[in-house]
Amino acid sequence: MEFGVLFTSHPNPKEEPYPHRDVHARTTDEVIEAERLGFDTAWIAEHHFATSYGIMPDCFAYMAYLAAKTSRIKIGAAVITLPLYDPIRVVENTSFVDILSNGRVRLGIGSGYRPYEFEGLGKDFDGRRDIVEESVGLMFDAFHRHRWDHQGKYYKGTVKEPYEMLPHPIQMPHPPLYMAGGTDRSIGYSGRNGFGLMLSTLPGIETLAAQTALYKRELANASEERRKNPAAGEIDIARWVYIADTDRQARAETEEAIVRHIAHFGGTGTSGYLGSVSEKGSEIKYDDLAETLLHGSAETVIARLREMQARTGMTSLLLHYPPYYGREKTMKSLKLFAERVIPAFRPPAQRMAAAE
Repeated sequence: MEFGVLFTSHPNPKEEPYPHRDVHARTTDEVIEAERLGFDTAWIAEHHFATSYGIMPDCFAYMAYLAAKTSRIKIGAAVITLPLYDPIRVVENTSFVDILSNGRVRLGIGSGYRPYEFEGLGKDFDGRRDIVEESVGLMFDAFHRHRWDHQGKYYKGTVKEPYEMLPHPIQMPHPPLYMAGGTDRSIGYSGRNGFGLMLSTLPGIETLAAQTALYKRELANASEERRKNPAAGEIDIARWVYIADTDRQARAETEEAIVRHIAHFGGTGTSGYLGSVSEKGSEIKYDDLAETLLHGSAETVIARLREMQARTGMTSLLLHYPPYYGREKTMKSLKLFAERVIPAFRPPAQRMAAAE
């Protein structure tokens, strides 16, 4: 199993007061520490306009910056909101950052779930899933054939001889491509098109098992070309993670912050997203989150993670956490996870390679 960390560039007002510029230096420090600790991927999340959520308007600019700050860790977008982009520019920028990072880029795409982001950029929220499905075909044309003649509902464009899509990425035919899924439509589509699947922090294990089973069934219908995606068949599941010496200590150090954060996450501005991906609803208490949190001692987290792996076939865990624990506790939890949990899922040779 691989282990990544999902960074949302979410400000902690106590340490990063408005206008929250300091969040980016702190997030960068956490990415650098994740590399030092042996995590596989640093995942960056795109968000716009919110004053109390993630502040990351351009994943490509930040991934290029992180490429120069790191040497080993893979750098991924989880995810860019595809309907807010021209899909050809997504292909160009992905390829360019893949070169700048010496082949370390991973790209996750999604349809988006926050209407105010679409309103602020003048984009069609209700048609976002249709826009994604048209964009994907154009992206694969650009990655595989480097030329296209596309006359669609949302995009039109032609590149013919002697012109072509440049640059070509280091990872050919393209870097690993993932799709975030929360509905049967998006999960089935990601499987049929050979994407790696990214699943939310919120569903319980029964829901995750059903979602991954659907994905695997649909993946069997992917074309040979789509199966060339290096991420085809990969299942990345995000979970809220916190490691302490005991379960009691983990709860004491996180309960107020994690409940507040998740309740806010599913509040106004998310187009019912919490209800669509979680059976918990919006009235959340810590005890309701047993299937959602990987909080506790290393032994507790290892046992829960093994059960999740067995039930879902997951290939990667994306560790996630709110900023409200403070820098010291966050860094300690990451360190304890790397030292006590990761070794339980890696042979000795892989542990040594990850640390080098």
